[in-house]
Amino acid sequence: MEILLPTYHFTLFFFFFLPLMASSLLAGADPFSDALLRFKSELIDDSNSLQNWLLPPHPDSAGIRISACSWTGIQCNSNSSAVIAIDLSGKNLRGSLAGDQFPVFSDLLSLNLSHNAFSGHLPPGIFSLTALKSLDISRNNFSGRFPPGIPKLKNLVVLDAFSNSFSGPLPADVSQIETLKILNFAGSYFSGPIPPAYGSFRSLEFLHLAGNFLAGNLPPELGNLTTLSHMEIGYNSYDGEIPPQFGDMSELQYLDIADANISGAIPDHLCNLTKLESLFLFKNYLHGSIPRQLSKLAAIKSLDLSDNLLSGTIPDTFSDLKNLRLLSLMYNDLTGAVPPAIAKLPELDTLLIWSNSLTGSLPQDLGLHSKLQHVDVSTNYFVGAIPAGICSGGELLRLILFSNNFTGGLHPSLSDCSSLIRLRLEDNSFSGDISLPFRNLSRLSYLDLSRNQFAGGFPNNIVKASALEYFNVSYNPIAGVIPIELWSMPNLRNVSAVSCSLSGNIPEFRRCRSVSVVELSSNFLLGKIPESISGCTSLVRVDLSNNSLKGSIPEGLAALPNLSVLDLSQNRFDGAIPTKFGASTSLKLFNVADNDLSGLIPLNPNFENMDRSAFTGNPKLCGAPLRACHRENVISSGFKLGSRKAQKVAWILILCAAIVLVLLAAVFAILYVERIGKGRWKLVAFDGLPRLTVDDVLRSVDRGEAMGMCKIVSSTGITVTAKKIEWETKEMKAALASLARIANVRHKNLLRLLGICYNKRVAYLLYDYTSNGSLDERIGDMKDWEAKCSVITGVAKALSFLHHDCNPAIPHGDVKSSNVLFDGNMDLRLAECGLDSIVKSSSSSKRRKTSACGASTTTRDGIRKDVYDFGELIFEVLTNGRADVTEEEIMRDVAEKSGGGGGGEGVEVAVEVAVLCRRSRPSMAEVVKLLSSGLR
Repeated sequence: MEILLPTYHFTLFFFFFLPLMASSLLAGADPFSDALLRFKSELIDDSNSLQNWLLPPHPDSAGIRISACSWTGIQCNSNSSAVIAIDLSGKNLRGSLAGDQFPVFSDLLSLNLSHNAFSGHLPPGIFSLTALKSLDISRNNFSGRFPPGIPKLKNLVVLDAFSNSFSGPLPADVSQIETLKILNFAGSYFSGPIPPAYGSFRSLEFLHLAGNFLAGNLPPELGNLTTLSHMEIGYNSYDGEIPPQFGDMSELQYLDIADANISGAIPDHLCNLTKLESLFLFKNYLHGSIPRQLSKLAAIKSLDLSDNLLSGTIPDTFSDLKNLRLLSLMYNDLTGAVPPAIAKLPELDTLLIWSNSLTGSLPQDLGLHSKLQHVDVSTNYFVGAIPAGICSGGELLRLILFSNNFTGGLHPSLSDCSSLIRLRLEDNSFSGDISLPFRNLSRLSYLDLSRNQFAGGFPNNIVKASALEYFNVSYNPIAGVIPIELWSMPNLRNVSAVSCSLSGNIPEFRRCRSVSVVELSSNFLLGKIPESISGCTSLVRVDLSNNSLKGSIPEGLAALPNLSVLDLSQNRFDGAIPTKFGASTSLKLFNVADNDLSGLIPLNPNFENMDRSAFTGNPKLCGAPLRACHRENVISSGFKLGSRKAQKVAWILILCAAIVLVLLAAVFAILYVERIGKGRWKLVAFDGLPRLTVDDVLRSVDRGEAMGMCKIVSSTGITVTAKKIEWETKEMKAALASLARIANVRHKNLLRLLGICYNKRVAYLLYDYTSNGSLDERIGDMKDWEAKCSVITGVAKALSFLHHDCNPAIPHGDVKSSNVLFDGNMDLRLAECGLDSIVKSSSSSKRRKTSACGASTTTRDGIRKDVYDFGELIFEVLTNGRADVTEEEIMRDVAEKSGGGGGGEGVEVAVEVAVLCRRSRPSMAEVVKLLSSGLR
């Protein structure tokens, strides 16, 4: 028996253990591939990007070769004995990571998981990759606190965690990595102060902490970073001033502390940064004068001190900044003249000094010594003429001079501006004829000359400006007639010539398929509206009011598919209103007051929502919303009231109506009893509420108890809008307090909350009445770029006001197209401000007190949600409501396919802002600034 035992062991090994080992080899082949396959099993690979992560049927029997070396994103060393790099960036991967597999990759030098949708906590196991030199987890959705243990990566050179959802404090222990050169924690939810330990990095060259919730004082210890060349720490909310020690970062080339709530004066010590090329301190509370010593920044190329509280003059020492390309001092309180030396800066291409109190003339040699591209000096007190050489560099794209006191004519000052895209001269004192060399302005798309003293007739050669989209000469005594060729311009979309003393007939509309806005009110136009207007299918707004037009209203005008606003008031039109207007679903504002129209107003639900003043001044006109028509008029059934047959039908109709009234009375009684059961009704009126009673509100809302908006009309004809909210009795006090705060918010782009009609369980919020519908109703037909631009900027300004001008800030909470409304003048009103938290509180099964501003964390989250939702809204506007468009598709196609509305460079700016809102969630103040400068 003892002799047979070794044989037994050998047999057992051969027939049992050896097959198990072979099976293990075939299953995993090598520990690296096996770990990667387990890693893959944790992921959701929607695009099947890792489809070739498969083991071969016959792995290397020697066990040296790594199967994964040929897989997507995997890089091995020269003899394929170890994995040294994993690059899964942009693979559309998602899911949370356990990180158990990382210890296998002891030789890994680079790990790139960026541009995916990974979520959950960052696994601490990632810090077992002790050989790692580069770790990129940017543009994902990792959340929670940044895990401890990062100092284990003692060889790390690059740490990029940009654009995630990390919260809590910044990890101070990262400063222990002596080899680190690039650190990017921007675009998350980190809070608290910047750790003073961040001033102890030995090799750091790039530091990016912008776009978080960082607070506290800026640590002066950052001045010890003598190897740092790039620092972005803005878009946070710090306390105090810029430490003068920041001037000790001798290698610094780029410094951005924009939109960071910093105050105080600009430290003179910053002038020691002799290698600095870019300095961005805009959107803060910096005060005092601009230091003359900034002229020591000899390498500076971009200097942006805009949107602060700076006063005094522009230093004449700026003449020493020979490398300066961008000078932005807008939105301050600067006074005095622009130093003549500014015009001599050889590299200057962008000068933005609008919204100050600057005086005097612009330097007369501005444009002669550099290739200017963007000049905006609007909203100051400048006088004199446009510098004759403003376009000498041949690259000027935007010249914005509006709201000043400029005088003189246009020619020959602008004769060399062939590169010009946008020219805004409105609200000045320019005079003479409009003698622009339009043949040379082949790129000009936006021209506003309104509110000046131009005369000499309508410019006939304007048709030579083939790229022109927007043309406004309103409020100038130009006189003359409208050239017939105007309507055939290939890209023209907006024509505004209000109060220009124009005379003659409106010329025939020829090939006007692109024109969407025609404003010719308050002139001396005669004759009829040409029937050819029916071919202008892109028309959205037509204002011909206050002229001497006569004849009948063309039937073709009523058939225009996109017409939303039509104002024909104060003319001499006669005859009936075309019945086709009754079938129009796009028409939201219709005004034919003060004409000689007669007959029945066509039945159109939109007309019922319009004020009766839109039809007054026509004594022979009848029907809703005016007086009822007399018996001799034809009733809608088609019978004459005088016939015996019609009388029988009338009695039947009367009987039916009586039955309906009885039923309605019964329903009213039931609802009234139900209301009494809920408690007595009260009406709280805020500033601006018209004379309404509780009965006015309840009588109107009886027609519908929906949670949406409904129209309230008082017995005196006053109209408001009501929105219903329900709550538990115990929630009433808190909700009323929140609503009272919302009612105090006033902005031209916000819908006013006028009052509240409520009992213990139900409230009707009373708002200004908006007669022209919402954006989601109009968005499919919004072809005009100026209309889109107006919506985007209007919503942005409203949100910026809520976020930055209300204290504490108010998140809107529900930014979407159905909450963007248009009043009777087509002005934008953002509705339901701050209601989201109240509605959620009152509808939740777990009742809890919620205010419009909420706790600080809730407020921050709400604000960031608003910014993201605004980015979504921009895409929706640009694509006319399409919801299935990816970011990549929009970036590629929207400039050509955004409804055919043009916009050119402005569309590109809007897309960039939308992408920024979705990815980085900048402040709305910065968004407004970007839109203002890019869409101007």
